Amino acid sequence: MREVELKGIVDDLDAARAAVLAAGATRVYVGRLEDKRYDTPDRALALRDHVLRLRVYRAGETRAMLDWKGPTTYVDGYKVREEHSTTLGDGDELAVMLDRLGYVVTREIDREIEQYVVFGATVRFERYPRLDILVEVEGEPHAIERAITALGIARGRFTTQRLPDYVRAYEARTGERAAICDRELTGDYRFSATDA
Repeated sequence: MREVELKGIVDDLDAARAAVLAAGATRVYVGRLEDKRYDTPDRALALRDHVLRLRVYRAGETRAMLDWKGPTTYVDGYKVREEHSTTLGDGDELAVMLDRLGYVVTREIDREIEQYVVFGATVRFERYPRLDILVEVEGEPHAIERAITALGIARGRFTTQRLPDYVRAYEARTGERAAICDRELTGDYRFSATDA
């Protein structure tokens, strides 16, 4: 499967949400989303720009997914990666298995999300512990463009930047350290933002 996406900062979440709903969006998820990124101790996956991620959705019933992403490419102004995912019954048990296999957690990412589908694209609003509110729009390019128009956010605000780029921009603008996982709110910065 091919992942094609753009991200942007949301200045007014209520207005953007209302805009996509007015365009006919269907809400598919609201709740907590937790990611754990895994690698070998020597970071062999990161060196090849591969991602191994355990993703857990926690809202009422918990569900988990294991994802692999290949190297990032940029095509016609979009961020593109090969991606394969499978659903899991118990994310906590898979975390134990990955640990026993020798993988280590290189990054935790915690956020509250609202996810919608509109014009064949997925629109996900992301609220991190301490960072700007972001919106990710994923799908085929024509669907992404229609969804961005529906959001009412200027097209020039959407980029191929990765989460670490948004972290650096937030910190430069505010002078405050960003927090993209809960433990960072308490000052525990064991993970590097570059692994996000």
